[in-house]
Amino acid sequence: MVNIGVVGIGHWGPNHVRNFSQLSGSTVVAVADTSEERRKAILASYPEVTAYKTADELFAHDGLDAVVIATPTATHYELVKAALGAGLDVLAEKPLAVTAVQCRELDELAKKNGRVLMVGHVFLFNSGILKLKECSDDGSLGKVYYGHATRVNLGPIREDVGAVFDLATHDISIFNYIFGGCPTTVSASGKCFLQKELEDLAFLTLTYPSGQVANVHVSWLDPKKIRTITLVGDRKMVTWDDLDPVGPIHIYDKSVIQEPYYESFGEFHLLAREGDITIPKVKMSEPLRAQSQHFIDCISKRAESFSDGAFAAGVVAVLEATQKSIEAGGAPVEV
Repeated sequence: MVNIGVVGIGHWGPNHVRNFSQLSGSTVVAVADTSEERRKAILASYPEVTAYKTADELFAHDGLDAVVIATPTATHYELVKAALGAGLDVLAEKPLAVTAVQCRELDELAKKNGRVLMVGHVFLFNSGILKLKECSDDGSLGKVYYGHATRVNLGPIREDVGAVFDLATHDISIFNYIFGGCPTTVSASGKCFLQKELEDLAFLTLTYPSGQVANVHVSWLDPKKIRTITLVGDRKMVTWDDLDPVGPIHIYDKSVIQEPYYESFGEFHLLAREGDITIPKVKMSEPLRAQSQHFIDCISKRAESFSDGAFAAGVVAVLEATQKSIEAGGAPVEV
């Protein structure tokens, strides 16, 4: 049984408390939050849990094995560093830190101390995203040309980070996961309308080493909630729609083919090939529950997660390049 502590029980932390309390291999023994109101709310539902005001008090809790860091982004680095220093395994909310240098430092510290460091890129545990990855890897799409993602809604609006760090983190992690690494360059544009120095929307173009390009549109200032990704290959195309009630994945047996142009030897027409649309059965489950189980499995097996500190550093490196490109008026920036 893995004894879990949760630091930060505001917006997202209670979901971690719920999941780790319900899994058979873990139990939540302590939480920490500066808000007395939040501590009382958790104790009302989980009276067996010990509630602390500070993270340092929680880190010293007797018998604690691992912690979840679910606090504002700017606090992650110091809290994760302290937790690793206390000999604890750590699951940190995304992004791991505000700079890739900090992420790499935490990754090295975790390896040095023999601790599991995992970052909660929760969409990597979404059943639909896993199916996207399968379609890309099994060759059914053929050569993947490009991808594009839209993640927009009216709110929730953050006051600690902009839409890039809040929303684009998800799609960057997904494309890095699907394409097997980081892009080489990023060009981006974004605008701040509601708050000074915190962008409300952004458009990113990511260019990957193998030639694929990905476009990402994120906004918390949009009238309609949309959460979609498309991958276009030379054999087939696939879309993921997280809000589609029929099924999240649609596979399009469509492509562009070359037909001989007989009036001139060696010339070809480019023709659209239309085929069937398939909606494969995707077993739906709560991504956060799957993520929590993966963390417990990594602890039990003393294994590294695919969503470790090194992977998180790659995501944050792209975020940093995105911010630099926005400041440079959309100029390409190397990752």
